[in-house]
Amino acid sequence: AEYLPEVINDLVCPVDAKEELLDECESIWKQIEECQSKLMLLGMETLLKSDDKLSLLMMRVKALAAEHSQWQKRSPEIISTNPDVLLALGKEELQKVKNDLEMVLSTVQSKNKQLEEDLKREQQWLEEQEQVLDALNGIEEETKKQVEQLSKARAFHELQNKMLKLKVYKEELLNALGEFLEEHFPLPEEGGSAKKKNSSEEPAVELLTLHEVLEILINKLMSTPHEPYVTINDSFWPPYIELLLRYGIALRHPEDPNRIRLEAFHM
Repeated sequence: AEYLPEVINDLVCPVDAKEELLDECESIWKQIEECQSKLMLLGMETLLKSDDKLSLLMMRVKALAAEHSQWQKRSPEIISTNPDVLLALGKEELQKVKNDLEMVLSTVQSKNKQLEEDLKREQQWLEEQEQVLDALNGIEEETKKQVEQLSKARAFHELQNKMLKLKVYKEELLNALGEFLEEHFPLPEEGGSAKKKNSSEEPAVELLTLHEVLEILINKLMSTPHEPYVTINDSFWPPYIELLLRYGIALRHPEDPNRIRLEAFHM
């Protein structure tokens, strides 16, 4: 297409060749008009009735079909053998082809430009969506961590509350047990002391209440479950020890009768 303008500009069509071509075209056009007039007259003469439009249309169809058949059988003829005329025709056709190609090129370039702009917008939109997705993923991860921390904190708080309730319940049970034991199992003497029979000069031993004896056994069992035995001394009143052993609350060591332990009721 770049070389076509140079070729076309270099070609100069004489005025005589154009006039000759126009004369030939007018002659051919007159022949066509004469043939068309003859066909119309022939169709009108064969009609039996002037208002027979269907017959007229049928005649026209037949005439057109015959003309079409003739044109199909004929081979194209060169209008003119004059080289100047052929040169002018070639120049005109090349100019039309050049214009068509330039129009197609302009359309394609415009379409490509539009597609490039659309592609840029789509890429920008994709990048924005990816940024939004990354931000949402970050928020999701942060939310999960916060939920986990809150769950752990809530569980720890609930556990603390349960432990506090258990502690309070334990204190209530111990207080109730102490009150029950003080009421039904008091110390043998006022003041809570007893003197040894063989040595009256030795100071009195402070006897432990049954509540204190049970508390010592419980603490020993819970603090050292592998060694729950407690050694009996003079502060343990023997009737309390016998009471605990008789009712299965305490057990004596199988090898050392001076050591006892609390029965493991929680096991």
